[in-house]
Amino acid sequence: MSPAPALLVIAHGSRDPRHAATVHALTGRARALRPGLRVETAFLDFNTPSVGQVLSSLYLSGVRDVVALPLLLTRAFHAKSDIPAALAESTARLPGLSVRVADVLGPSPLLVSALERRLAEAGLTPADRTTTAVVLASAGSTDPEAIAAIAGTAREWRHTGWCAVRPAFASGASPAGFSRTEDAVRALRGEGFARVAVAPYVIAPGRLPDRIAAGAEAAGADVIAPVLGAAPELARLLLRRYDAAASAPARLAALSA
Repeated sequence: MSPAPALLVIAHGSRDPRHAATVHALTGRARALRPGLRVETAFLDFNTPSVGQVLSSLYLSGVRDVVALPLLLTRAFHAKSDIPAALAESTARLPGLSVRVADVLGPSPLLVSALERRLAEAGLTPADRTTTAVVLASAGSTDPEAIAAIAGTAREWRHTGWCAVRPAFASGASPAGFSRTEDAVRALRGEGFARVAVAPYVIAPGRLPDRIAAGAEAAGADVIAPVLGAAPELARLLLRRYDAAASAPARLAALSA
């Protein structure tokens, strides 16, 4: 039996040291869930090692089969351009290396479960669900597919019993149906909701998550949840995406919907 493909988790990277620490905590949790699976971490920018460095190291150790998993919640520019380009560069110079690209993490019920976990950690109870409006605050995107995915997550989450779930962005021009985090909090308050919670739809700490928290606090949000971080649901989701990609034909392919 041939060995299982190695798992390469590709994160964006950040100047904020909390970002890399959180990513490593998450991949470490996935590694603990799957003893024997080789799990490596690479970054697109700001942090090391790079995608090319990790793939070269894997190759030198004899690995020829890799599943590359974008540590992203939506399919936007990094998933559609940066990651495929980095992988293509490596496969072109490493003969015999096979790379399969896993889907991005979202949307998934496991992400909603992780959001619920973080709200509970921030102090909300099941009894608060019917009296609390939630702002689903993402970093932001101009990609129509990513925007639709975030809106869809908010819509589906609303069906679980929260009295409102409103998507919001931390940066960039807001598309139709989105506003900045602070504006979404104020709008929900203006609509008469007595309690407003903000749930960052972000994996790791950094500049934009800090902006989400600052906007939520400035607008008087009652509850501000932590970022998703190394939630156990995310670790399970990494392995679920890995398993789906590992069973696909061995080839390098651009991410597809």
